[in-house]
Amino acid sequence: MARSPDRRPGFSRRAQYGIFTGYVIAVAGFLAGVAMLIVSIVNPQAFSSVRGAASEIARPAGEAGAETRAAGQSVISAIGAYFQAGRQNAALTREVAAARANAFTMQALEGENRRLKALLGIVDPAVKPIAAARLIGSTASSARRFAVLSAGAAQGVRPGQPVRSSAGLIGRVIEAGPGTARVLLVTDPENVVPVRRARDGLPAFVEGKSDGRIAIRLLNMGMNPLKRGDVFVTSGSGGLYPPGIPVAVVTEVLHDGGVGHLASDPADADFVVVLPVFQPTAVTALGASQQAAGPAPEASEAGGGN
Repeated sequence: MARSPDRRPGFSRRAQYGIFTGYVIAVAGFLAGVAMLIVSIVNPQAFSSVRGAASEIARPAGEAGAETRAAGQSVISAIGAYFQAGRQNAALTREVAAARANAFTMQALEGENRRLKALLGIVDPAVKPIAAARLIGSTASSARRFAVLSAGAAQGVRPGQPVRSSAGLIGRVIEAGPGTARVLLVTDPENVVPVRRARDGLPAFVEGKSDGRIAIRLLNMGMNPLKRGDVFVTSGSGGLYPPGIPVAVVTEVLHDGGVGHLASDPADADFVVVLPVFQPTAVTALGASQQAAGPAPEASEAGGGN
């Protein structure tokens, strides 16, 4: 049987009173809400105590919710950090490698600055250097001993000019191109350098032994006065090398002289200076003697001479 479209409660007074009471309560609630709204607008502080009491009542629930949120965020962060650990580790590894490379670069720059300062300290103000350059190549494994200089004729470098580092003599220029020059090292067997002992002026000369060491030959034969640790410097004889440049230190005493090592190892010399010839006429004499003697086969193959 279908329900009647008439929704009235019929003749039941109880039902009619219930509906009427509901309407009254609804209207009263609406009026109370409107009144409270008006009061809150006119006097916002009127319900502050009520709001405070409500906040106190809701505080335990709010604290529990905050702790739950914090715990959840911590769990989510831990999970995210776990999955991102590999990527972060790779990034940190790259940063450490870059920092280590930068540290090595700074150490190299500091060492280079020290060498440049030492090189400036040996320059005689009365003698202006021809050029300052790097040693950019050498023939350390060959029987002949040459080096390549990163300065040439464009910088004023000419054959015969001495080359030295902050520690001592390196050699002399034998060829000069536009931007590079070839240096005959002191350790070459064809290079003979007049020297004297620093402490008493004992004359001698040094020549290369093709093994990185040099032989020290005395001009005055007889009792050998050499001792280990004796320092020999250029004497100025011959007119090529200015006097007083450290050349060799005696390491072994022989019956007719000694064997020593260079005061300045070319392998350790980064920056060098090219000096003017001590007596310019010596270069002309050296060139004439080389032309008269003719180039040695080894020298012509290596690109240099005496």
